[in-house]
Amino acid sequence: MTYQSPISNPVRSSLARLMGSPAVRTVSLLALCAAYIQGPLTKISDFGGALAEMDHFGLHPVAFFAVTVIVFELAASAMVVSGFLRWAGALALAGFTLLATFIALRFWEMASGMDRVMAINAFFEHLGLAGAFVIVAAIDLTKGAGK
Repeated sequence: MTYQSPISNPVRSSLARLMGSPAVRTVSLLALCAAYIQGPLTKISDFGGALAEMDHFGLHPVAFFAVTVIVFELAASAMVVSGFLRWAGALALAGFTLLATFIALRFWEMASGMDRVMAINAFFEHLGLAGAFVIVAAIDLTKGAGK
């Protein structure tokens, strides 16, 4: 028995064309990278805050880590959005997201309460984000860059 989609073929074809359009792809990749574009811009505009954030998470020397994170997030996001070695940028952001998640969202060390609940939710949202970057890399590697 084969699966029959509940969406009619003309509607499905129209949706496929829309979802495959360059504009939808670009906007979607920008949305996926939004936190990795906004974060560094915020760090640049408040570099003292960026240094305090690195110190808060025990990342020393703080200036080195702040600058490295800013450059990394902007460069990897540009790779994902532009299509230049998209798979590499996506895998780098997936790894970075996992690492940052385990550094910043250690809910298992927190007492019960709203802060812990929010950290748990953010932790699993970040896992999903990392998974989305892996999917982007897989699509890029299996379909070819820029297609």
